[in-house]
Amino acid sequence: MENIFADRISDVPRSFIREILKVTATPEIISFAGGLPNRDYFPIDGIREACARIFDGDEKEILQYSTTEGYPLLRGFISDRYAKKKGLDVDPESIIITSGSQQGLDLIGKTLLNEGDSIIIEKPGYLGAIQAFSIYKARFHPVPVLDDGPDMDALGEILSKNRIKLYYAVPNFQNPAGISYSDEKRRAVAGLMERHNVLFVEDDPYGELRFLGEDLPSVRKYLPENTIMLGSFSKIVAPAFRLGWLSARSDIMEKIIVAKQASDLHTNYFSQRVVYRYLMDNDIDAHIAAIRKAYGSQRNAMVEGLGRRMPADFSFTLPEGGMFLWARLPEGRSSMELFDFAIGEKVAFVPGNPFYAFDPEPNTMRLNFTNSDEGTIDEGIKRLAKAYEKYIHSNK
Repeated sequence: MENIFADRISDVPRSFIREILKVTATPEIISFAGGLPNRDYFPIDGIREACARIFDGDEKEILQYSTTEGYPLLRGFISDRYAKKKGLDVDPESIIITSGSQQGLDLIGKTLLNEGDSIIIEKPGYLGAIQAFSIYKARFHPVPVLDDGPDMDALGEILSKNRIKLYYAVPNFQNPAGISYSDEKRRAVAGLMERHNVLFVEDDPYGELRFLGEDLPSVRKYLPENTIMLGSFSKIVAPAFRLGWLSARSDIMEKIIVAKQASDLHTNYFSQRVVYRYLMDNDIDAHIAAIRKAYGSQRNAMVEGLGRRMPADFSFTLPEGGMFLWARLPEGRSSMELFDFAIGEKVAFVPGNPFYAFDPEPNTMRLNFTNSDEGTIDEGIKRLAKAYEKYIHSNK
């Protein structure tokens, strides 16, 4: 059959990282490629007990269909946590449980984007968002990301010259760069969004993973009506549950619910009940503190190793939390070419190209530090330095 595929899927690429993970699946390769939480900090005992306890009296209910919006008590927990941790008044009715925050992106695209609609994304930006919004044929306007957030001059110019519908961003420990928006820029971004009547999509999967510095307010604090928030349990409990959430004002939520009903009726109810039981029976803040401590040590090991083993013209960001740092080779060099040498030395990273909607910067790359212990990180950086030396020598 000819032309059996919809136009919307015809030019959307596979996830570059998912393809890289196939290459790095062999155990002898040290992988800094995937955005994987450290499995040593999955709360296995607590989850095992939660799985057993949810059958105490509710056996029939927990195996039944449920509501599209999600388990009310879990939504209430999220609402309470927003109040406790961020000082935000988020009505549980404005929260919907999603199949990971990635489904939240798809629902936003399905609900809000027509073909050709203009949206702002970060440069570099989260490739999962680029992929999700590409399906809905959005027109991307990338805004460069600096050490403290977006280039405000570039952002202002984009807004003045285009009719923008939404701005998607990861203000805390951005994926891929690891940077965070300063409070000054959060306020400034909110002011611009309000002035131009643009929705701000605040994706925050890493916000609880700060190990340096001070917590910063949500953009929602400065832009309550025009901010859509996304969150996830993947980084603070476990990713296999595929549980995230979306929060927005009531008129947007109405349409999001309809879109989700058309997608999957509701998110896995059994997983929702297990995670809620775990959260009720365990100290999630103590668990997160242990993750923060580990990730901080692993980040320090990577920063120290790169500083010690890589040449001075290999620069990188210094994240205060999250899971990634962003590195830059000298101008004229290619991280895609370096990748082949790195695989030869049995170490992997993600070349920077897929983090750009267009006009990639080929000398960039992302490194994950959360999925390896300090000793493995040291060995991996040693291998990366050897690969870099071979790459430079081959291009003299």
